[in-house]
Amino acid sequence: MGMARGLFLSFVLGGLVTLAGCDSSELSEDEKAKIASLSIDALGPLPPSPGNRFADHPRAAAFGQLLFFEEGLSGEGNVSCATCHMPDLQFQDGLPRGVAVGESDRRTMPLAGTGWNVWQFWDGRRDSLWSQALTPLEDQREHAGNRTAFAHYIAATYPDGYAEVFGALPELDGLPANASPLGNEAERAAWAAMGEDERDAVNRVFANLGKAIGAFERTLQPPETRFDRFARAVAAGEVAKGDAAFSDVEQEGLRLFIGKANCLECHNGPRFTDDHFHNTGVPPVAGLPDDLGRAKGIADVLADPFNCLGPYSDAAPEACEALRFMQRDAAVMERAYKTPSLRGAASRPPYMHAGQIDTLDGVIDHYSTAPEAVSGESEIRGVVFTDRGRRALIAFLKTLDVEPGSEPISGPPSDP
Repeated sequence: MGMARGLFLSFVLGGLVTLAGCDSSELSEDEKAKIASLSIDALGPLPPSPGNRFADHPRAAAFGQLLFFEEGLSGEGNVSCATCHMPDLQFQDGLPRGVAVGESDRRTMPLAGTGWNVWQFWDGRRDSLWSQALTPLEDQREHAGNRTAFAHYIAATYPDGYAEVFGALPELDGLPANASPLGNEAERAAWAAMGEDERDAVNRVFANLGKAIGAFERTLQPPETRFDRFARAVAAGEVAKGDAAFSDVEQEGLRLFIGKANCLECHNGPRFTDDHFHNTGVPPVAGLPDDLGRAKGIADVLADPFNCLGPYSDAAPEACEALRFMQRDAAVMERAYKTPSLRGAASRPPYMHAGQIDTLDGVIDHYSTAPEAVSGESEIRGVVFTDRGRRALIAFLKTLDVEPGSEPISGPPSDP
């Protein structure tokens, strides 16, 4: 959770307001407006994906769903996107750091609602779902594959599925079996030896794989939760009933969340995230490479050939506002990480960008003690919770849990 710069709060049990049998008449207009702003009903239509003209193409999404579960898109044929983004675990893996071919340096992020994201990854080093999907494919700790191998695999396995969405594959005969600008020494040498037109053709196939996977991921919308049913009753001026009814402690936690705890400073809107980056003094993990967060992500997204302004984007430059006008001062963004959505967070520990904190109680402890950042400047200054306040806030967060069976899909399409 994120807190405003310089925040120092003290929660006194006597100051908590109980909302037993709460209806809209017991809430201030400000409280009702804040609750409505967090409801899934306030989630507008998917924003456009300007770099991907196939973003809302149903056949592209179906092809992308197939590719999402395709282990052939890896160096050893044993890793897929679903290896770490498991449908029955909110499209994440429950581990402190993702494990595929090897272990990565960061926590796997859930995918529901990522179609609304402005930036991808904890450090925002990619500016679209489709460019994000490409990155793990060549990461040696994740899929550990390479571009020409992927192009050859698609040509051998899914030529018709690819052609139905993107048109015929380019001529690949004579190209190296394994070549990539990001591969091992032999793969980099093979890539350099290819002609410019050959590299461009492979890059376009590679980009299209990302565009298909991105189209599929845009279909993964956040499911409705107990909180949303409660918020709907409040909006209608009714008493929440059945599983939508909140206990006293859940209602207290909600009022803390939208009020004195100031959680809305970062966790706002129907996805409970501001889509920005914050340094909150989270300590690094011993033994991992130094991680500067968004400070490095700024350079990485600008250098990405698959960004919105790159040659493989379908966007006109004026459509790439996020990239063109983003904060570029790395010093301001040192050790700042993306605000995660709190939907489903209560049931997907551990927490923070590298799984540094095991429990929600531990997260509250972190915001209570507000440790100094090892570098950069932390935005938090200390929050004091009573025991009742802790229990109330955690109880509210559990009303945002994803309910069993609400996952939008469970596997590849039945009719690819």
